[in-house]
Amino acid sequence: MAAVQSGVSSFPLPWQRPSYIYGALLCNSLMADSGLSDRTPLHEAAYQGRLLHLRSLIAQGFHVDTLTMDRISPLHEACLGGHYACAKFLLDNGANVHAVSTDGATPLFNSCSSGSAACVRLILQHKASVHTPSLLASPVHEAAKKGHRECLELLLSYGAHIDLELPVLGTPLYSACMAQAMTCVTLLLYSGADVGVGCGRDTPLHAAAQCGGAEIVDLLLDFGADGCFKNAEGKTPLDLSLPNSEVRSVLQKKGPCALSQLCRLCIRRSLGRSRFHRASSLFLPPIIMDFLLYQ
Repeated sequence: MAAVQSGVSSFPLPWQRPSYIYGALLCNSLMADSGLSDRTPLHEAAYQGRLLHLRSLIAQGFHVDTLTMDRISPLHEACLGGHYACAKFLLDNGANVHAVSTDGATPLFNSCSSGSAACVRLILQHKASVHTPSLLASPVHEAAKKGHRECLELLLSYGAHIDLELPVLGTPLYSACMAQAMTCVTLLLYSGADVGVGCGRDTPLHAAAQCGGAEIVDLLLDFGADGCFKNAEGKTPLDLSLPNSEVRSVLQKKGPCALSQLCRLCIRRSLGRSRFHRASSLFLPPIIMDFLLYQ
């Protein structure tokens, strides 16, 4: 005891040990394929994008799919940090592209959260499912609400359901409207998202009106949103807008759809989302074609 008090102990007390000692002790138990632990140096290297350190740790015997207590893998961390090179290295060394954390997040979800289109493309190329295993961690909703247009575009090109409605999140369009992510709202509408489907009885227009997105409200109305539709509480988008706001002004100025607008919406519905790309083959004057495709 005296030796400890005088500072000449041969090994420091637990609370005196440097953090790296804890890391080293912890890592010894992580060499097993299914080891569970707190965050390890492998996770830190992946999240920080330190590729050389990551290579060194794998070479030392760290398992590529080491999990934390929350089932977060190094690949989760690399994607959350948006580090393509680290994510590719982990995948090349056998990382599980389908790993799911306890909160339902996948590497694809984390890639969408970070906004790394390169990571999204990489994960999709490794056959990751675009469909969510969790009701709260949907990649397409995450990309939409974060305003990550390129990520969203990739997901749609790989077959993500554009009108997927989840209990809390609603549809991707609803999520984008709630977050006022104009670029993603535009992409979804041009890609054929149903302007009338949101979250339960709340439409995307309700979300945009409530969140103060005047430009988005105007765009939704152009794509046929019903300004008179009532939600579960019996309120229209106008009822949800703030007095004297720009949103209320837009909603009040918009009258009934013009005949040309009704025709455009009818033709687009007849074509269907899967055939929008074939619209240019119709024998129509360029000015009408541009109008039909909102160009």
